[in-house]
Amino acid sequence: MARLYPFRALRYDPARVNMTDVVTQPYDKISPAMQERYYEVSPYNLIRVILGKQKPRDTDKENVYTRAAATLSEWRAEGILKEEAEPALYGYSQTYKVPGTEEVRERRGFIALAQLSDYADQVVYRHEQTFPKHKSDRLALFKATRAYCEQIYMLYSDPTFTAEKAIFESGAAPELEITDEYNVLHRVWKLTDPALIQRVLTAMDDKKLIIADGHHRYETSTGYMHERAAELGVDEKAEPTRTADGLPQPAFPEQAMMMTFVNMDAPGITILPTHRVAFGLIDFHGREFARKAEAYFNIEEIPNTPEGLFPGDAALLKRLKDTPGVAFIAATRDGDFLLTPKPEAIAPLLSSLSPRQQQLDVTQLHKVVLEKLLGLNEETVRAGSNVRYLREASEALAQVGSGNADIAFLIKPVTLEQMKDISLNLEVMPQKSTDFYPKLLSGLAMYTLD
Repeated sequence: MARLYPFRALRYDPARVNMTDVVTQPYDKISPAMQERYYEVSPYNLIRVILGKQKPRDTDKENVYTRAAATLSEWRAEGILKEEAEPALYGYSQTYKVPGTEEVRERRGFIALAQLSDYADQVVYRHEQTFPKHKSDRLALFKATRAYCEQIYMLYSDPTFTAEKAIFESGAAPELEITDEYNVLHRVWKLTDPALIQRVLTAMDDKKLIIADGHHRYETSTGYMHERAAELGVDEKAEPTRTADGLPQPAFPEQAMMMTFVNMDAPGITILPTHRVAFGLIDFHGREFARKAEAYFNIEEIPNTPEGLFPGDAALLKRLKDTPGVAFIAATRDGDFLLTPKPEAIAPLLSSLSPRQQQLDVTQLHKVVLEKLLGLNEETVRAGSNVRYLREASEALAQVGSGNADIAFLIKPVTLEQMKDISLNLEVMPQKSTDFYPKLLSGLAMYTLD
């Protein structure tokens, strides 16, 4: 069963800071340019904790992690960050325009703690692979700061919308509104009524949880929970304690992690594709690649414009969207090519995978194109040695045009049903298979272990 808890969040004091200036996108979506801008906008921007700047003379005793811990401690001492007086849940909505369209959606959820468990317990399910380097980085940060400053994005299914009705139907005004750099409106409601909290927790008791975003942080937090349980000599699955109001609390702080929960049966969820670019390939030539790919794919070259220019990202994405079934576009400096699979040719390369995996665009791209045609094995791809992952097709094409990449692969997004089917059947897709949009803001609430 899923065990959720209210918590006394550590939060910015809006009387001391402009909230818009201190929150950030998740750490793994922050580019060097974004990092610099966050540093400049406010001395209290959370970037100094979740993704601080490294320095040439960093040592084991003075480094990005120790500075993050010192910064967090200073802000708490100054009253920039204050711990809430009572346990709460936090309603959280995001209103946004779907990228590339004029469609406006609202995604609703709530922030709470949830008890950590191994995937083998079949309470929490993953849907994609992870990068070892990212997990070691987050573990070092968690140990230094003893705080979780970012939320994991969790999905669950509830066609009755019990939690949403309890949280959002009161009509109360949000206590916080922020519009981020992507023009997404974030709104937060603080919920302290014990009866309401208990209704939400009870509604979540029997839910299966699927990680949408935050696999690295979840796996790192779970490992840390095991480590701390052993150090403390406590049962990592110990029953929760209770507050004076009868609300549950984790048996020990590391037993839980802060998460945002979103109902898959509600409208508002958007999944974008994550395009791939391959770089550092030896003696790569676009037309030679297309010739080799003909053994496994139907290849159609996309002609240049009448002016002799390569098609732009909008034209290529439209062509991709208009192509039924599995398809992706390979963009090179020698030309752009639409690839659609020859089922009988690729079948032997996918035989070790389940039928549901074999039908995924991203799986066929990794197994047939990256591994077979480009010779990049799974370990190389996971290490990031020759592959980068990009949300914007325009950036992927620009990297090829500038010579910073040899080839870009534009792909279609995984659907919510595909992700759910893979996850609940205990399978995983390649890393960076999904890009849930928009991202959860970091800095709205924090969970401190001390």
